[in-house]
Amino acid sequence: MAMRPLLALSLAMLWASPAFAAMDSSIEVWKSATCECCGNWVKHLEANGFATKVDPARPAALAEIKQQAGIGTKLASCHTAEGYVIEGHVPAPDIERLVSEQPDAVGLTVPGMPVGSPGMEQGAESEPYDVLLIRRDGTTEVFAHH
Repeated sequence: MAMRPLLALSLAMLWASPAFAAMDSSIEVWKSATCECCGNWVKHLEANGFATKVDPARPAALAEIKQQAGIGTKLASCHTAEGYVIEGHVPAPDIERLVSEQPDAVGLTVPGMPVGSPGMEQGAESEPYDVLLIRRDGTTEVFAHH
């Protein structure tokens, strides 16, 4: 299957040193081709100085990327970014902080799709949400609260 080598290469990047993520401000995003909120999140990243590469993926491929990256259903959202794993609607400043601090971690997640998070704006409506740091052992801790 043609997707396997690409997937293997992409996932190999996930486990590279966190310093890899700090080399530049580029980020690769895996998302559904038809998801509007994912597109809005990508625009949020670009407006905050990130160079993005967007890879449309079928639901089964997204699920496999998430599974191999250690993103279980409780931590999952609608799109996944690589370098450090960035799952869901994580604000750009939190990604910048992650790259700056370089913790020994898999990455960040905003589980679900909270209203008011980047890409999920609903006018003035918003709900509080946490950005979670995913440790290599699968545990999480609050990285930021919004």
